[in-house]
Amino acid sequence: MTGWQAVRRLVPEVLGVLVRRYGLFDACEDAVQEALAAAAAQWPVAGWPENPRAWLVTVASRRLADQVRSDAARRRREEADALRTPPPAGGEAEAGDDTLTLLFLCCHPALTPSSQVALTLRAVGGLSTAEIARAFLVPEATMAQRISRAKHRIKAAGAGFELPPPAEQAARLGVVLHVVYLVFNEGYTATSGTRLVRAELTAEAIRLARELHRLVPGDGEVAGLLALLLLTDARRPARTAPDGSLVPLSEQDRTLWDTGAIAEGVALVTGALSSGPIGPYQLQAAIAAVHDEAPTAGVTDWRQILALYTVLERVAPNPAVTLNRAVAVAEVHGPAAGLALLDALSADERISASHHLLSVRAHLLELAGDHEAARAGYRAAARRTTSEPERRHLLTRAARLE
Repeated sequence: MTGWQAVRRLVPEVLGVLVRRYGLFDACEDAVQEALAAAAAQWPVAGWPENPRAWLVTVASRRLADQVRSDAARRRREEADALRTPPPAGGEAEAGDDTLTLLFLCCHPALTPSSQVALTLRAVGGLSTAEIARAFLVPEATMAQRISRAKHRIKAAGAGFELPPPAEQAARLGVVLHVVYLVFNEGYTATSGTRLVRAELTAEAIRLARELHRLVPGDGEVAGLLALLLLTDARRPARTAPDGSLVPLSEQDRTLWDTGAIAEGVALVTGALSSGPIGPYQLQAAIAAVHDEAPTAGVTDWRQILALYTVLERVAPNPAVTLNRAVAVAEVHGPAAGLALLDALSADERISASHHLLSVRAHLLELAGDHEAARAGYRAAARRTTSEPERRHLLTRAARLE
């Protein structure tokens, strides 16, 4: 872990201290970001403080006080009352509690999924607005507006800096897991741009999943998500060629896979599946484990994968699961059976316009020996994707069939 990675792990703790002292989540979050920027400018020159957490709390508190003083002429009484508000009984919570509280707050149901992701990366992950904007290939001003609107919506919803009631926590935890999953997916297969992988996002998603597993160790879906991310990310070193082009799973050099991550992921999902109700993240992790434990693509246990996808489709039905099940069906029962499933998916508006459906259909047509139709399918998929590495890969597949 680098020094700055360690500092980012302090962000929820520092933000939690400020919010518990002063309230004003939006202002405190801005102050913490300013303190992080000051640290990045000063520490490499002046040296690291003995207590980085205390330094960040002090600087962020000063920035917040400066803001309060600048607003005093307009709202002297209101701001003075806010600063005199005592902290909750029992003192400031432990950092772990603050991290979980922040995750729930950033994933408030009043926010859109994109706003939940952006606010989580900034308030919990400690990423700057510029870093988040670069990761999602949008202008910094656009991302700043998105984050600002998210904080205003949280304020308008009357959400406090506290865990939701126990009756709501299970449902809200599901949203938190989904946000972490979205962060990882955007890092593992960027939806647009010239890079296939954004390692800073996959690393942050795994860090957040680890933190969730530490905070909620008995939840099988939390363990399942962490296992899924580890088992998937383990293949990342073999997923791109030296020129950045995509290497499909069946063609990857498996000696490059991270065996430590695979072992950890397999242990996590094995424990989760044997200890409680089965959820979609556990099932996806189990599928990833079957792939990762196969020494070669040719010995992959596709029957087991098909069985797991069949269960997953019952537990969490959605067109993406059906699309993946069609691939497994083709591997077990032949490409014609897989294509029949895809025909039914074509009428589903949630996926009918996706390049994924076109590319899978082209792959199955290639397996069936219909090279002309497969070539046309790859080219159609290439026209629809906004990812340059995926576009090049699809065009290369089409060219091979000429």
